[in-house]
Amino acid sequence: MSVETLTFGCRLNAYESEVMKAEALKAGLDNAIIINTCAVTAEAVRQAKQAARKARRDNPDAKIIVTGCAAQTEARSFGDMAEVDLVIGNNDKMSAAAYAPMVFGTPLNDKVQVNDIMSVRETAGHLIEGMDGRARAFVQVQNGCDHRCTFCIIPFGRGPSRSVPMGAIVNQIKTLVDNGYGEVVLTGVDITSYGGDLPGLPTLGKLTQSILRHVPSLPRLRISSIDSIEADEALYDAVASDRRLMPHLHLSLQSGDDMILKRMKRRHSRDDALTIVSKLRTLRPDMVFGADIIAGFPTETDEMFDNTLRIVEEADLTYLHVFPYSPREGTPAARMPQVDKGVAKRRAAMLRAAGERQVAKLQASRIGMVENVLIERDGLGRTEQFLPVAVAGTQPGELLSVRVTGAGSDGLVGEPVRDAA
Repeated sequence: MSVETLTFGCRLNAYESEVMKAEALKAGLDNAIIINTCAVTAEAVRQAKQAARKARRDNPDAKIIVTGCAAQTEARSFGDMAEVDLVIGNNDKMSAAAYAPMVFGTPLNDKVQVNDIMSVRETAGHLIEGMDGRARAFVQVQNGCDHRCTFCIIPFGRGPSRSVPMGAIVNQIKTLVDNGYGEVVLTGVDITSYGGDLPGLPTLGKLTQSILRHVPSLPRLRISSIDSIEADEALYDAVASDRRLMPHLHLSLQSGDDMILKRMKRRHSRDDALTIVSKLRTLRPDMVFGADIIAGFPTETDEMFDNTLRIVEEADLTYLHVFPYSPREGTPAARMPQVDKGVAKRRAAMLRAAGERQVAKLQASRIGMVENVLIERDGLGRTEQFLPVAVAGTQPGELLSVRVTGAGSDGLVGEPVRDAA
């Protein structure tokens, strides 16, 4: 073992883990495990600590490093773990200097190396040439968040919103395409706030148009989770005008009830969400939506929850990321009247079941259709709408026309469409 990374949480973490591994190797680090944590829920923090204990049991001589959002927000609790050798803050984790072998075992150094994330003002465009074993690559375009949703600890783990300049992003994507990647996913913490800190105030839509214009050889561009109320006209134009922008968006919805949305301090209403979904589908009829939803938010009644459950079908949402509400110390929602944990879990199960029904409906609608599929690993790929599909006899990186012949619990099944000649 040289340097291994264990990644929890979002797509941005997956990208950052690749950068961290490269920086650690550049620093000369060896025989180390870097745990890139998530702080979205208390369960995510618990899992990270469990992973650190297991890593130590399985690798008694390795250096165990903890970083990421939970390391930023709960630095001392990780530092107090005997299994952990070093805790690195979210900003420093992308720097080779943080992994220099000399920082280990030096009495003058506290093993908790975490700075004030709120003081960070820049996000560098860290260049990676690819991601191990993947046909799609994530590109970080933004970091941090300036909003203060009442349930969310992430701004305190990520710091203020800050953007990577467009030129750096375009150059990185050119490199990835030159290295054979068939799909790039734009990712960040709050990517629809992209550009507010840059000269000229570019937007996510302008960035998307620039990528599609300046990287004509890019086969597929995908956008990760967005705050739909911040979507700009240029983004709508890109959706309508370029088929290389994939017809799949994941919405930071959180609830389908107006009162709960207000108590969450979200900036959209129920009607806003439905209007945006309808507008995007008018521009791109094959558009598919996923959503993040919290079940059992403080004060949520059965009627409020029913509004959320109904919006799954009303907006025709498909890929749901459902979380039972988890109070995070220091957030306003943690001080609100709490919903019974058992009730929250039952509501989460109902939402997940609704999501599974929606996925099954979407899969059934694709049987007999010819889909463009990017193979991500041997025999398994994704359609433009992000549906998984098994295609026997294929290799990672292939972009194929595939006729869907069936569907099952693990996704679609298809076969390549052979040229008649």
